[in-house]
Amino acid sequence: MASRTAPDSLRQVQDLVNTLDIETGADALTADGGLGAFLRDHGVPEPAPGRGASAALEELRELREALREVCLAHTAGTAVPERAARTLDRLLAAAPLVLAVHPDGGAALRPAPGLGGAAQVTARIAAGIATAVADGTWTRLKACEAHDCRWVFYDKSPAGRSRWCTMAVCGSRAKMRTYRARRAESE
Repeated sequence: MASRTAPDSLRQVQDLVNTLDIETGADALTADGGLGAFLRDHGVPEPAPGRGASAALEELRELREALREVCLAHTAGTAVPERAARTLDRLLAAAPLVLAVHPDGGAALRPAPGLGGAAQVTARIAAGIATAVADGTWTRLKACEAHDCRWVFYDKSPAGRSRWCTMAVCGSRAKMRTYRARRAESE
């Protein structure tokens, strides 16, 4: 099977959303040292212990679930739920971007100076999404359709219509449930 890892511009979105394993309930952000590890892995300094860390954790969890809703909308081909859109609007407003012009004439969005913690992560994610929207890859970042999974994957299929993180597990389970339901109906 081809890798389901997102391109660099979307990898931080994928990494954040996949910090929660819905099937087991394991949350890498709330695990001992998990928030700090996630931030360090993504080049963001840890907030000070106490209120700063708890606020960052809460914001990242909120961002994670709103992004999961966007990825589910990509999978279903539907609009982003209004609640998720409002949450993202609020979080993104607190994480401004600036345009950095390179000596070679190129340009890129980057977090505004002075951002830290969750705001810096949010700004980096916003910059990555802007890049992905521009190159047409944003809607290929999807969440598994299985209600007990919702793992975020990058759809590299030619038609861009993948619905499950893996056909071998979630896809097979869904097809078996459909088969059993049809069989029960006919009996």
